[in-house]
Amino acid sequence: MKKRVILGMSGGVDSSVSALLLKEAGYEVIGLFMKNWDEKDEYGVCTATEDSNDARRVATQLEIPYYTINFEKEYWDRVFTYFLNEYNKGRTPNPDVMCNQEIKFNAFLDYALKLDADYIAMGHYAQVEKKDGKYYLLRGKDKNKDQSYFLARIGQKALSRTIFPVGHLEKKQVRELAEKHNLYTAKKKDSTGICFIGERNFDEFLDKYLLSKEGDIIDIDGNKIGKHSGLIHYTLGQRKGIGIGGVGTGEPWFVAGKNLKKNILYVAQGKNNKALYSTSLIGESPVWIMEKAPNMPLKCTAKFRYRQPDIPVTVDMLEDGKLHIKYDEPVKAVTPGQVAVLYQGEVCLGGSVINSIEPLDKKYSYLNQN
Repeated sequence: MKKRVILGMSGGVDSSVSALLLKEAGYEVIGLFMKNWDEKDEYGVCTATEDSNDARRVATQLEIPYYTINFEKEYWDRVFTYFLNEYNKGRTPNPDVMCNQEIKFNAFLDYALKLDADYIAMGHYAQVEKKDGKYYLLRGKDKNKDQSYFLARIGQKALSRTIFPVGHLEKKQVRELAEKHNLYTAKKKDSTGICFIGERNFDEFLDKYLLSKEGDIIDIDGNKIGKHSGLIHYTLGQRKGIGIGGVGTGEPWFVAGKNLKKNILYVAQGKNNKALYSTSLIGESPVWIMEKAPNMPLKCTAKFRYRQPDIPVTVDMLEDGKLHIKYDEPVKAVTPGQVAVLYQGEVCLGGSVINSIEPLDKKYSYLNQN
């Protein structure tokens, strides 16, 4: 009897080729489109409708059943509310990490199991390896597309039931397979941006849901040099869009910190300014793929944002369960709200939300104290 796999189909080429590969491998494949967000763009078009139609066309081509499931409430309650709360705290969240933790590998998995699925599948560039009864999350073969960073907060229950059909392939190979089999999405461009914002203006989107108030821009020497449009519109290390060109030495300005209580945006001039660097961080709410913390202190590598090169670190567990992650060398623009994802070689160990950072120069400790 064929094993049943319920595949999350997004309307993109990766999940389309995943459907093709699963069918060729002899699975009973059912395509399921997750509708997580309902909003039209400025042209009155709901991209979820377009994506669903594209997924349906591919399912028809491959002769597999196709359905849609509405997770809008779950997404609002578990991901979008978190996203807004983090911005209100002056932090910069990563909703894609939370979407995987709460929706794709939680709500979607639970729904699939009710449909007697043996496995779920997703078009992520990552791999699962079973060893000694445990399930390990490995980086995808295509290092430029590896998505293990976004999967760092899922556990054994989900991994034991998950297949990543394209994880062992390069993106170029995925495109070639789609074209070879004339899949409808073969030439469809990859989606960019946060899932519920897409390619719309990010600042306008935030203004729709959060109050933003103009305030002072102050440099690290205490000089008032301009006005900001609301702290929610800025993130640590940001260079573009600050609006204070032509001041000082002529070097670019970077966001160095925020003070929520006083509504101040702090900036520093020059890309190598010490105020932009930290030596360690405190991470909260750690989630371990093995569901058990490794032995501490732990020497490993970390990424503090997607596509960042691996950074050698030493991790210790604090008494309150938070992590102290010390970098071998100072790192620029480590941002509270983002996720510190830990690796041992090709294996992803888990992820922790960045709570605070320790500046390279202690005199800049005031920059991010709220």
